[in-house]
Amino acid sequence: MAVVEVVAEVGVGRTTHRMVAARAGVPLGATTYYFPTLGDLIAAGLALVSDSTVCELDAWREAMYSGTGAREDVAGVLSRLVAQYVADQPKALLEYELYLAAARAPALRPLAGAWLDGVHELLAPAVGDAGARAVSALIDGVMLQAVVTGEPIDQAGLAAAIRCLTADAPHAATAQRGDSPRRTAP
Repeated sequence: MAVVEVVAEVGVGRTTHRMVAARAGVPLGATTYYFPTLGDLIAAGLALVSDSTVCELDAWREAMYSGTGAREDVAGVLSRLVAQYVADQPKALLEYELYLAAARAPALRPLAGAWLDGVHELLAPAVGDAGARAVSALIDGVMLQAVVTGEPIDQAGLAAAIRCLTADAPHAATAQRGDSPRRTAP
């Protein structure tokens, strides 16, 4: 969708209906007819990114809970996945642009919440509820720092931090049995 491309280039704050219409190759009236406010247009972009995020988390779930090594080293697998995610700087920047747009637009918060809820649901079976909240906050901060600085994530350091946060976490029976947790729709 053109709005996602425009936001990726200029950011949420500089995105306009006119820019999106030009990118889409449609008259300005077409964008304002279907998306009467700029907020509606941004919400449509966030919805697309949110769908992509759900797919990304499904892939993370598969990597974390399938195979023999994943269950024994959740921290190592998770730090590798986070580093791979942030390595695609344009995509990560776009997703953070739209994610942060939800801070100013309450109507966007449920879409942005798909990431927060999804990460928590991904981690809780392995590290418990409190551990999932702590690790989720940690990786969110690490990812944001990597997007801002353009520096790659120190995977070993991130894995060590995750292990520290979850050292006392009760591990759920699901993760120890090797069952893959199933995500429910938000």
